[in-house]
Amino acid sequence: MWSRGSRAIVRRRLRRSPAVALVGPRQSGKTTLARSLGGLYFDLEHGPDRLKLDLQWEALQSGTELVVLDEAQNWPEVFPRLRTAIDKDRRRRGRFLLLGSVSPALMTQVSESLAGRLALVELPPFSLAEVPRVPVERLWHRGGYPDGGVRGGHAYPRWQIDYVSLMAQRDLPAWGLPAKPQVTMRLSRMLAGVHGQTWNASQVGKSLGLSYHTVNTYLDFLEGAFLIRRLPPYHANIGKRLVKSPKVYWRDSGLLHALLGVGEAQALVDQPWVGASWEGFVIEQLLAALALQDRPAQPFYLRTSDQHEIDLVLEYQGRLAAVEIKLTASPGPDDLRRLHKAADLIGANRRVLVSQTRQTVAGDRGVSCNPTWLVRHLQSGLALW
Repeated sequence: MWSRGSRAIVRRRLRRSPAVALVGPRQSGKTTLARSLGGLYFDLEHGPDRLKLDLQWEALQSGTELVVLDEAQNWPEVFPRLRTAIDKDRRRRGRFLLLGSVSPALMTQVSESLAGRLALVELPPFSLAEVPRVPVERLWHRGGYPDGGVRGGHAYPRWQIDYVSLMAQRDLPAWGLPAKPQVTMRLSRMLAGVHGQTWNASQVGKSLGLSYHTVNTYLDFLEGAFLIRRLPPYHANIGKRLVKSPKVYWRDSGLLHALLGVGEAQALVDQPWVGASWEGFVIEQLLAALALQDRPAQPFYLRTSDQHEIDLVLEYQGRLAAVEIKLTASPGPDDLRRLHKAADLIGANRRVLVSQTRQTVAGDRGVSCNPTWLVRHLQSGLALW
C-alpha cells in the first residue's frame, strides 16, 4: 500500500485538537488512511454501526481510544453529541476523527455544532507528490483515484464513468442536490467541455433549460463533493480591467478525460482542449504538494482585458507566486518574458513556468521546470516564495 502524505498531517492535527475532520471525494482513500491510525471504527452509512455507536456512546466518550466516524454526514444526530463530549473536557486532544465526502460548507451540522472544535484536513486522490514512481503521463491521463487506474490495471475509463454516474444517482441527491441524475450527468459533461474556461452560468443554464441561479446551486454541490474547482480571479488595483468570473476545472483529470470520451493515452494529445487539461492537472498537483507541506496557499488566476494572463496566482502569508503552465517540451524565452510582464503587474515575488521540459533553468526571480521537479523542490522543504 502506498503511504499517504496526509497521514502525518492528520496525526499532527489530532495532537493539537480534540477532533479532526478528514474530508475529500468518495473513493480517495479516507477510510484506508483512518484505519491505519488505529482506534475504534464506525461506518455511519450502516444502521448496525450507528446502533453500536449509540449503545456504546457513554463508554466511548470517556475512553482513551480514538473514535473514527466514517461518512459522518449520514447521521446528523452525532454532531450535538460530539459537541457536548468535547465541551466537557476541551483540553483532551485526539479523541474523534470524522470522515466525510462532503465539504464542511455543505455539512451544516459541522458549521453549527463543531465550529472551533475541530481541525480540517483534505484528502484528494493520489498526487504526484505521493506516487513519484507513477509516470506523469499516466497520472495525467487516468487521474489519481486509487481504484481508477493509478495503481495500474485496466479500470480506466469504465471506473470513472461509473463513479460519476453513481455520484449523480445516489450520493449527490442524498446530500441535497435536487437535480435528476440525467440532468447532473448532462451538467457534468458540459462542465468537462468548459474545463479551464471562465464560468458562464447563463450560457450553461440555457443549454440545460435552467436558470443561472439553479445552475450555480448545482455547481455548489459538485464543488462541495470535491469534484469541481472554481478558481477565483485575483483582484488587484493595477490600472487595468480584470476578468471577474471564476474559472471551472474538474479536479481529477481522469474523470475529465473519461467524460470527454478519451480512451487511450495516445488520443489525449490530439484533443483541441488538451492544453486546458494539462493546465488543470498541474494546478491540482501544485496545490496538493503545498497542502502536504502544510503550506496551503490561496489559489487565483489573473486575466486582464488586454490579454495579460497568469494561469495560477498563489498567495501565502502575504507573498505571491505567479505560475504559467504550458503544454510544451520546449518553452522559449518569450514564454518567460510574458510571464514576467504579467507578474510585474501584481508584484509577484516568484515566477514559475511549468511545462514538460527536461531542463530546469532557475534565475533570481523565476524558474522554468516540469511539475516533477517543482513537486520535489517543494517536498525538500524549499519554499515556492
